[in-house]
Order: sequence, then structure tokens, then C-alpha cells
Amino acid sequence: MTGKQKSFLRAKAHDFQAIIQIGKNLVTDATLETVDKALEARELIKISILQNCMAEPKEVATMIAEGVEAEVVQVVGRTIILFKRSSKTENREISNKMPK
Repeated sequence: MTGKQKSFLRAKAHDFQAIIQIGKNLVTDATLETVDKALEARELIKISILQNCMAEPKEVATMIAEGVEAEVVQVVGRTIILFKRSSKTENREISNKMPK
């Protein structure tokens, strides 16, 4: 992913609310399934990491991204922004507008 694409996605995600929270149980299969479904529907999501999570945010971001085959757009503090192009054409609103 190019810098221009990441910048575009960061701007798009700026006003988003985190829709998934990661706590002390870290990344479970159920969490990965939820993240994958959310990415399929939205392509771009924010995940927040709660204070009781003992892992580093970048480590959690890598685990989730590898588990659902997504791209980590940014990790800021305890917030992760993930992107994955949807397999359904009707859900590709963001990826169709993304710069090449």
C-alpha cells in the first residue's frame, strides 16, 4: 500500500468510531471472525484496545491483520485502523475511490 493510499484511508477513518474492542483475552477466533465480517461490510474499521490488554497495540494490530489478511493503515495510541478490500462489489465504496 502506498503512502498516498494510507493517507487517504487515514482521512476517511478520522471520524469513525471504534466498532471493536480488544481486552485482556487478546485476539480470539471469535474476535477475528467479527473483524473479518466488519471489514467485509465496511472495508475500513477502527479497533480500540482497552487498558486491561497487556499486549502492545502494534503487536495486536499485526496479529489481527495476519489473521484476517488485512492491511494495518495506522496504529495511534490504543487505536488501530484496518483496511481490507471487500469481496462484494456493492461494499467497495472506499476501495473504488482510493488513489492508485
